[in-house]
Amino acid sequence: MTEPASTGPARQFPPDHAILRLPSALAEQARDVLSGRKDPVTPRDAASVLLLRPAAADPGPPGIEVYMLRRARSMAFAPGVFVFPGGSVDPRDAEEGMAWAGPDGQEWGRVLDTPPALARALVCAAVRETFEESGVLLAGPGAGTVVADTSGPEWEADRQALLDHSQSLAGFLGRRGLVLRSDLLRPWARWITPVVEARRYDTRFFIAAIPPGQRTRDVGGEAEEVAWWQPEAAIRAARQRELRLMPPTAVCLAEVGACGQVETALRAPRDLRPVTPAVVETDDALWLTAELNLEYPL
Repeated sequence: MTEPASTGPARQFPPDHAILRLPSALAEQARDVLSGRKDPVTPRDAASVLLLRPAAADPGPPGIEVYMLRRARSMAFAPGVFVFPGGSVDPRDAEEGMAWAGPDGQEWGRVLDTPPALARALVCAAVRETFEESGVLLAGPGAGTVVADTSGPEWEADRQALLDHSQSLAGFLGRRGLVLRSDLLRPWARWITPVVEARRYDTRFFIAAIPPGQRTRDVGGEAEEVAWWQPEAAIRAARQRELRLMPPTAVCLAEVGACGQVETALRAPRDLRPVTPAVVETDDALWLTAELNLEYPL
């Protein structure tokens, strides 16, 4: 889903459609699914977080920067692509018993249109993945507080223990006496990987402002590079083939960038109906298309 189309079906659709040529390496898999020779893969539930901070602007009010990481080229899924922190829901993300502040599973279930247990697990996955992939923790000693600093060897040991599954998020927060701050997250979008792909995810995207005092850091592992990007700069670099973005990433960047400021983005009303790109076949290629609420940015 990373090759922009410059000819062919792109001219047949309005500008608020994503039109991408399916890479030839995926064409055989896609045709097998479309013909019924192979069953579609069931999407895995996943969460991803756009971590935001104000960007200095002169003159004028601060803009927005988004934390992103480039996935290692050795990764099986989306190698070399810039993404937001995120990943699949872990079964232990559904553990009960952790201290919790903000909307509970019932309320998040209504917002995300999922059963409460899954909604709770998605929020936990969002908090866990953000800490694993940026070092930022959306939790605090109490319901109205947040951890001021997550640097240092003890925090790094906890992050590594989450990564290697030797401790769960609930166990980690409980041992440190911390409260998960679900109120620091805002729902942003939902994208489901096209039915023809071999790896599929049902990803709920959230946004969150980086807590005061905390800093991101290069955590390595799955990431080759981490950086804060202004949305318009990242999209411009992708158009110039200086970096690679998947369609959900590009669209989320464009939508956040259009808000102008972090506080505006956090208050923005959102349409959380799932976006599942469809497949269009022509004589010479397969194309992915998705109707959007804005002009496709790539």
